Amino acid sequence: MGVAPPTAQGEHVCALDKIPVTLIDGRETTFGEWSGQVRLVVNVASRCGLTPQYGQLEELQHRYGDRGFTVLGFPSNQFLQEFGSNDKIAEYCSTTWGVTFPMMSKVKVNGKQQHPLYTELTAVPDAEGKAGKVKWNFEKFLVLPDGTVRRFRPTTVPTAPEIVDTIETALPGARN
Repeated sequence: MGVAPPTAQGEHVCALDKIPVTLIDGRETTFGEWSGQVRLVVNVASRCGLTPQYGQLEELQHRYGDRGFTVLGFPSNQFLQEFGSNDKIAEYCSTTWGVTFPMMSKVKVNGKQQHPLYTELTAVPDAEGKAGKVKWNFEKFLVLPDGTVRRFRPTTVPTAPEIVDTIETALPGARN
């Protein structure tokens, strides 16, 4: 992902920021609502062997949330491991994992009805140089404030050094 030209104020705008998203409560907005932050986009599922990663996602949200970071959860049932309704997903995430980060309405992360955000994100290669379809639940895309995207496969836990180091380096006031 590239960086858009500077605005009149000299700030960069991420090309992804205009993409519409719908929060799990039905409120419509754009990915740009979290513009300027370090954003960790994750396709989540409530009944997956990787679901305990919710705990680490919430840990990151608590650790860095007040410093310009947010996790954004995108539930998906494309791997047949998510509840049917957004209400059930929201209840499960809140009561079981104490999720406080923004959760979106259920989306398709692959295929003909792929959400536009995932159309863009899946074009980004991972550390092995592989782009393309989301392989499983809990694939992670770290979107930096300048629009750069880093991709991490599902088995890379949210608190892995390669993710945490990238977050810490990209946060406002970080020593680069």
